[in-house]
Parts: sequence; structure tokens; C-alpha cells
Amino acid sequence: MDLLRHLRHFAVVARELHFGRAAEELGMAQPPLSQSIQRLERELQVELFDRSRRQVRLTTAGQLLLGEADELLAAEQRLRNLIRQVRQGALGVLRAGVPPETPAVTLRALLDRLGTEAPGLDVDLHELTSTEQVRMLAEGRLDAGLLHRPVDEAGLRFGPAVDVPLGVLLPRASPLARARQVDLAELAGLDLITAPPATAPGWHEHLLAVCRRHGFTPGRIRHARNPEFLFGLVLAGGAVAIEPEALARREPRIAWRPVAGEPLVKRTSAAWPDRSPHPAAPMFGQLAAEVLALAEPPAGPAAIAPAARPWPVLFEAGQGGKLPS
Repeated sequence: MDLLRHLRHFAVVARELHFGRAAEELGMAQPPLSQSIQRLERELQVELFDRSRRQVRLTTAGQLLLGEADELLAAEQRLRNLIRQVRQGALGVLRAGVPPETPAVTLRALLDRLGTEAPGLDVDLHELTSTEQVRMLAEGRLDAGLLHRPVDEAGLRFGPAVDVPLGVLLPRASPLARARQVDLAELAGLDLITAPPATAPGWHEHLLAVCRRHGFTPGRIRHARNPEFLFGLVLAGGAVAIEPEALARREPRIAWRPVAGEPLVKRTSAAWPDRSPHPAAPMFGQLAAEVLALAEPPAGPAAIAPAARPWPVLFEAGQGGKLPS
């Protein structure tokens, strides 16, 4: 027996005290409505309406039931609204990962957008490398992540990708900083500072491949986990880094110069499990792309690239998006 459906019928009849008008309000014929009330009475083993007179009236049991029915029906509506919001990703907890180097202003903008779009959603942010995020997504300990691509996409779904131009970070006193742009071959013999390979293996591999292809074989690879250490190594001389321009803005003694020719780009997008995804994950991916696109200058005609296009972390736009060999 669908108790709530019968209670809804009862509540309308109880207020109208007229089966015909109640049936019209409910959008149903009068005979099925009468049968619904009779079935509810049989189920509860009481008479809810006094039908002995020309006017339909509530019995004592009917009067008592009406108050309880209103509460039950209101609770049902609250429950439906709650589940609808959960289904739409507007409620609950979203466990999301972001790269350690994400600027504070970008995090604030992302949290503000999420707060506006889903004020009832509790966003639990974690500072994690791409490798850590991929592992935690696979283990079910993370609902969404912001990854530097390429990554192993098995079992993952991706949001819109944002391409950020890369250039060379140099001491302002370096002769190379006098030029408006730098050819990678001009860096020959210098050390290259980059994140440890374990943090984003795909990034590390393709960065080195592009450098070698363009005549830059680093003297040695030096690893930096945080910007301050990276800046210190650059300022010490003999080493450069290839990073977004925004990173150079944190240190006035550092100059950023674009790479000659078509720029290298870093591609970032949100990812979440393909199976049983968190309802808020696609919204997180879209808002993250919009925030990142506003935070960085565009890498080309479109700042947000379709998720379905080829997705190397580093590629030469002039090569049709193909990965360097």
C-alpha cells in the first residue's frame, strides 16, 4: 500500500469536504479517489469521514489523522528536497585535491564560486600532487582532483582543460633576461629545476622530451617542491625553470621570458572517478576551469579546451597537438 499517496488524497478531501472538488484538485476521477479513501480506512480500521449526512464531515479519527498526515507529507517533501539537492551536488561533503603550487588567490576564487553555486556543499580541500590525487581517486578517498596532465586516465572522467603558457624563469641579471623571448637551445649547459618526477611522471617525461627536441639537454635535473626553494636555485645561477608566468610574479628578482616559437603549455583539468561519481564533481570541474582560465593568460584562441581533444601536458601548438618524441 502506498500510504503517502493515500494520505495525500485524504488531506485534500479533508480540506475540501467534497469528493468532487477534491478529485478535480487532484486531477483524477471521483471513483478512484473514493476507492483510495476507503482503502486507507480499511488499512487503519477506522472511518475517517461521516458520510451519513448530505455534507461530508471528518470523524474524530479523521480530525486527528489530518494533523499527523500534514506532518508526514511535509516531512516527505523535505526529504525529497534534501535528496534532490544531494543529487544535484548542492549538499554533502566534496573531498577535492588541488596541486601544492596552487596560488592562494586561485583557491579563494574557487571556494567563493563553489560557495555561490552550492552554499550547502562542504568542500574539503587537500593539497596533493597529481600522482597522489590519482591514487586517492582510485582508492575512493577523494571525490575530485585538479590534475596536471597527462595522467593515467583509466577509470577517470575529466572536466574542461585549461592551457597555461610556459616560459623560462631566469635571474633578472642574466643576459638571457634582456631578450623578449628565449630559445630553448640557448639554455644548453644550464641545469633544469622541476618538480620531482614522482609528483607528476607524465609532466616530467614530456618536459624533458620537449627540451631535448629543441636543443636543451640540461646539465643536471634539480628538484624543487616549493616555489621558495625553486627561486633560491634560480637566483643562485646556473639553473633555470620552465613554469607559468604567474609563478615569477611572486619574486621580483626573477624574470619570465616566453620560449621562442610556439609556446609550451601546461594543461590542467579536474578529474573524478568514472563510476559512482560524486554529484558535485562535474560542477567542481567546470568552476575550476573557469577560475584557472581567468587566473592565467590564455595559451591560444580558446583558454578552455574541450576535454576530448589530445591532452599532453606539454606540446607545441604548431605540431597539431602531438606529443614530442
